[in-house]
Amino acid sequence: MSLYPFKFQPILKERLWGGTKLKDVLGKPIESDITGESWELSTVKDDVSVIANGELAGTSLQELINEQPENLLGKSVYERFGTDFPILIKFIDAKKDLSIQLHPNDELAKERHDSFGKTEMWYVMDADDDAELIVGFNKDVTKDEYAKSLENDSLLELLNYEKVTEGNTFFINTGKIHAIGAGVLLAEIQQTSDITYRVFDFNRRDKNGNLRELHTEMALDAIDYTKKDDFKVNYPNAKNTVNDMVDCPYFTTNYLDLDNDLSQDVASRDSFTIYMCVGGAATISDENGSADIQKGETILVAAASQRIQIKTKGAKLLEVTI
Repeated sequence: MSLYPFKFQPILKERLWGGTKLKDVLGKPIESDITGESWELSTVKDDVSVIANGELAGTSLQELINEQPENLLGKSVYERFGTDFPILIKFIDAKKDLSIQLHPNDELAKERHDSFGKTEMWYVMDADDDAELIVGFNKDVTKDEYAKSLENDSLLELLNYEKVTEGNTFFINTGKIHAIGAGVLLAEIQQTSDITYRVFDFNRRDKNGNLRELHTEMALDAIDYTKKDDFKVNYPNAKNTVNDMVDCPYFTTNYLDLDNDLSQDVASRDSFTIYMCVGGAATISDENGSADIQKGETILVAAASQRIQIKTKGAKLLEVTI
């Protein structure tokens, strides 16, 4: 069974805060005007990606991993994670503000939920005028100060707000309080986990009139209460080369701004490679086949590939490996 470059059917998620940019900007086949997420690559239980192209169309990503784990994932990735795909890839459209939230680290997530933690990064693809994100606190706070701010409804006064434009990139380590603001469309790369502690939701109600669940107590021991300016990613954007963007224990992300073809020898990489197209279009190929990609689409190339070729007249890509 040849492992050619794979595209997957998007897994679309309605969200209280979602909109229509996934269709209007990225061309996703959404049927609801509150669609907030398109899961591009996932093996989360009950949300496993299915191949959309080539002879293996209809096969799930998990089936593929189970059958050829080392060839698909890479030997070192397989030894570390087994047959669990370690990354979850999404596009997110926030028409309204997301809840104020955070994610537990690996130790807490394993102890409480038998799950990975959730380190993640965001690349802003589109932003309305004056759109912003919440990332961290605007000063060091104590656990008691934080708890009191929840009681007197003043949490927002403690948070750090960041104006955003296309191309801005943020690294969100576990424990960091955060929220995507209204009017932001972004690409998200994260550990495979769906564990989120919601701490404030603007007192909104869902379509059934219910307040959404908060995780106040669980969050207390998971939050990093210190003010840190470690979240904004400054990266080079040289044309037609691989630009380092984020390198952490869970994923490495590079930025490619291409107006010409690029060929890469990846024989020694020992990891799968993911391409998220955040602008333009390209054709990505290896020894076993090729797949076209355009803005809002994602391709997975197996670790067994020896050389990856990208043909384009103009494309912006996020390249993700372990």
